[in-house]
Amino acid sequence: MNNFTRKLKRDFNQWTLFTVSICFLISIPILSIAFYLFKGTGEMWSHIVNHFLFDYLKNSFILITLTGGITFIFGVSSAWIITHYNLKFNKYLRWIHLLPLTIPSYIVAYTYVGMFDNDGLFIRLLNFLGFSLKKIDFMNIYGLIWILSCSLYPYVYTSCLAMFESIPKSFKESSELLGVSKTKYFFKIVLPLAKPAIIGGLFLVSMEVLNDYGAAKYFGVQTFTTGIFRTWTMLEDLQSSIYLSALLVTIIFIINTAVKWKKKGKSYNLKNQTTPGTKTLKSYSFKTKTLCYIILFIPIVFGFIIPLSQLIYWAVLTFKNIFTIELLQVATESLTTALITTFFIMLSALFLIYSSKWNIIKKLNILTNLSTIGYVIPGAIIGIGVIRSSESIIIFFDNYLSMKVGVLFFGSIFILVYAYVFRFLAVAYNPLEANSLKLGKNMAESSYLLKKGKIKTLLNIELPILKPIILSTSLLVVIDILKELPLTLILKPYKLKTLAVRAYEYAEDERAAEAAIPALLLIGMICMLMFIINLINKRISK
Repeated sequence: MNNFTRKLKRDFNQWTLFTVSICFLISIPILSIAFYLFKGTGEMWSHIVNHFLFDYLKNSFILITLTGGITFIFGVSSAWIITHYNLKFNKYLRWIHLLPLTIPSYIVAYTYVGMFDNDGLFIRLLNFLGFSLKKIDFMNIYGLIWILSCSLYPYVYTSCLAMFESIPKSFKESSELLGVSKTKYFFKIVLPLAKPAIIGGLFLVSMEVLNDYGAAKYFGVQTFTTGIFRTWTMLEDLQSSIYLSALLVTIIFIINTAVKWKKKGKSYNLKNQTTPGTKTLKSYSFKTKTLCYIILFIPIVFGFIIPLSQLIYWAVLTFKNIFTIELLQVATESLTTALITTFFIMLSALFLIYSSKWNIIKKLNILTNLSTIGYVIPGAIIGIGVIRSSESIIIFFDNYLSMKVGVLFFGSIFILVYAYVFRFLAVAYNPLEANSLKLGKNMAESSYLLKKGKIKTLLNIELPILKPIILSTSLLVVIDILKELPLTLILKPYKLKTLAVRAYEYAEDERAAEAAIPALLLIGMICMLMFIINLINKRISK
C-alpha cells in the first residue's frame, strides 16, 4: 500500500465524498466531451478541416488580438484618467463606464447596422449636413471587432481602476523628485504594476470574444462558436462539433496557461506601502480637460449612447405592436429563471467551498478547478456537453431501468438550469472563496470548542458575515444569466422564452426594429440590478 493510499484511507471523511461527488456532478459536460472524442471524428470532419477550420482559427485570432488591443486602450486610459485627474463629474463617470456591459454585444451589432446602414439615423444626419453617403458598412470582421471592443472594454476598465487606486501617492512623488516625466512614470511604473489587472481583464475579454455567437452570426463572421452551431444544426454532425469544441477548449487552455505563466513569480503587493494614491487637486488647462473628456466619452458614446439611441428610436416606432402582456410575461420568465438558477449556483458554490475546507485530503481539492472552469468555456461547448451526457443518461434509464426520463431533460427547465450552474459557478465561487478566506479560522474554531457543529457554525456565524458579498455576487450572476444567448438557444425548453432569445429571434428574422423593446427591457433589468449592487456596496463601505 503506497503512501497516498494510506493517507486516503486514514483521512477520508464524509466531506471528501461530498467534494468529489459535487465536483463530478458539475463537471459532467466537459467530461462527456472528452469521453466522446474517443469515438472518432464525424462524417463532415474532413470537409470542415479542408474548407472552414482555417477561417475559424484566423478569425478567432484576429478578433482576440485586435479586440484585446482596443479594449486595452479604452479600459486603461479611462481608468487612469478617472483615478489620476480630479475632473468634474468624476464620481458619475466612474460608474457610467460600466453601462456598456448592460447591452449584450449582439444587440449592439443590430443597432449599429440600423444606425449606419441605408437610411439609418446617422446617414440621414450626414445627408442633412450636406455629406453624400449611402451607408457605412459594419457587416464585416472589423465592424465586429469595434462592436465587441465597445461592449467589453469595462472588463479591463474595472480591473485597472482598483489597481490604479491602490498605487501609493509616494510613488508619484518620488518619481517627480527624480525628474521623471508624467509619461515615463505612467509607462515605466504604473503599467508594470497594473500588469496582473490588465492581463486578468484581457483574459475575460478573450473568453467573451470566443463565446460570442449572436453578433458574429449576424455579421457573417465565421468563428469557432458559429462553426459549432453550423456543424451541429446545418450539417447535422454532432460528433464533428464535439471535435471543434475540443479544439477550442485546447486553445482556451493554452491562453489560460499563458496568463498564469505571465503572472507566475511576480509580486505586486502594495499593502505595506504608505498613503494610497489620490487625485492631484489642481486646476488643469482647458486643453487638458478637453482631451480627458474626449478620451472618457469615446467608449461611452460608441458603447452605450449610440446603441441606446437607436433602440429608443426603434422602440418608439414599434411600441404599439411589440409591447404586450405576452412580452411582459417573457420578461418575468427571464428574471424568474435567472433567480432560480442563481439560488442553485450560490448553493453549489458555498457547498463546494466549505466541503473543500472541511475535507482533510487537500490534494483532492484540485477537482474544484475542473468544476469551476465553466466560465472560460463558451456556452455552445457546454450545451453540446450537456446534450451528449443527457443522451447517455436517458439511454441508461431506458435500457436498464425501463424508465422514460427524456422529458425531464429536454421538456423541462431542469437541464438549462444545470448548464447555467456549470457555466456561471466560477462567477460566484471566486469572490465567495476569497471573502471566506478573509474570515480566518479563529471564529470557526471558537465555535467548534463550544461544541457547535460545522453546519451550525456556517449558518449562524459565517454566512451572516458573508451576507453582503453573497447578495452582490448573486446579482452579478443574475446579470450574466439574463445576457446569456448561445447556451439558452441550445438548451431551453420549447415553451420557455427569454428576453435575450426574443431579441435575437426578431433580428434573425430581419426585424431588428422589433428587437428594440425586448432589448430595452433586458437593459432596464440589468441597470436596475447594477443600481442595487451599487447601493449594497455603499452600505458595505459605511
